[in-house]
Amino acid sequence: MAPDQRRAHGSVMEQLDFQDGLRLTDLAKGAGMTPQAIGELVDQLEELDYVVRRPDPDDRRAKRIYRTSRARKASEAAFDTAHRIDGELSELLGPDRLTSLKADLVRIVEWRGGEITELPRPSKRRRRL
Repeated sequence: MAPDQRRAHGSVMEQLDFQDGLRLTDLAKGAGMTPQAIGELVDQLEELDYVVRRPDPDDRRAKRIYRTSRARKASEAAFDTAHRIDGELSELLGPDRLTSLKADLVRIVEWRGGEITELPRPSKRRRRL
């Protein structure tokens, strides 16, 4: 996450890393939030130059939300950092122990009612972390 973003902004940015150009209603549904709440987050991200609204080619009344180049760079930096940390942990614990640790963490999150999603790398050269 970029220093000027709030944790709540992740509700928008994570989804746009998966699929850029979502409608506000789709972002709200994906985050389990109201369109009004997501709209406020999108307004903030637009002010910070992370997203831009563009007309929906399929519906003149709707807008689609797209990441800006600043947002793509921030996502790329975050994924690079995660990949670097993953490598460091693999060296520290060994690949087998790291795989076990990740599986245990997934079980804990799911036990608490959460859900784990694996984000694609936000670029053309997507790779698994």
